[in-house]
Amino acid sequence: MTVKTRLVWALFCVTPLAFAQTAQPVQAPGVVQAPGAASRPALERHDIRAQLMPRRYTTIAAEIGAKVSSIPVPEGGAFRAGQVLVSFDCSLQKAQLDKAQAELEGAEQTLKSNLRLEQLNAVGQLELDLSKSAANKAKAEVGGNKAVLAKCQVPAPFAGRVAEQKVREQQYVQPGQALLDILDDSVLELEFLVPSVWLRWLKVGGGFEVQIDETRKNYPAKFTRIGARVDPVSQSVKVAAAINGKFPELIAGMSGKVLIKPNEGQ
Repeated sequence: MTVKTRLVWALFCVTPLAFAQTAQPVQAPGVVQAPGAASRPALERHDIRAQLMPRRYTTIAAEIGAKVSSIPVPEGGAFRAGQVLVSFDCSLQKAQLDKAQAELEGAEQTLKSNLRLEQLNAVGQLELDLSKSAANKAKAEVGGNKAVLAKCQVPAPFAGRVAEQKVREQQYVQPGQALLDILDDSVLELEFLVPSVWLRWLKVGGGFEVQIDETRKNYPAKFTRIGARVDPVSQSVKVAAAINGKFPELIAGMSGKVLIKPNEGQ
């Protein structure tokens, strides 16, 4: 048997077991992988972080172009629902309303006179219709000016605090310009992702704790909402919770670690 024939014969004699052995993954020394660890969602293998958020928050914007006359509540200050947050100098708008009301009075007097003349058959139908139209137009002008004048004070839509003041007194603002960022911190909420397998036991109203970094304390919380869709890539679902109780040291923007007890289904 030639040397070439012996080499070919040796290649065919290599068993499939040898190839299977060489195809096994190389495991790092000292690393032991837990059974099923590779199939677990990533969130189960890492800490779940959450940030405190206000229940309601919005940006107050100007609806008219005018000069800011006063901002009674400073940054960080608290206010009640309906309290005036921003006042504008609306002397021009007030003058326009006075003018519209004077024109309305004149139009109504003309209409009354024409109605009396109609009873005497001393006025034409066209003239009477025009006087009615003029009175209605003047009434609409008054209503429009009153609506504009009502925008000269910006009331608070809910009770809360001023997070940021974006303008200053005596500054002229344009319609749509942001004035204040406000928030309702009466209830602080948490939004975070949890593994979708937790849906087997996770219920609205269920309790847990959150450890806040800034205070280094644990606080009770309870689930308030569960997301309507599972992310198939991360196998996670968004949930919302609320701090259960009043804690003056907590403010919006703080963050921490969600603590779920093992007996709750982990």
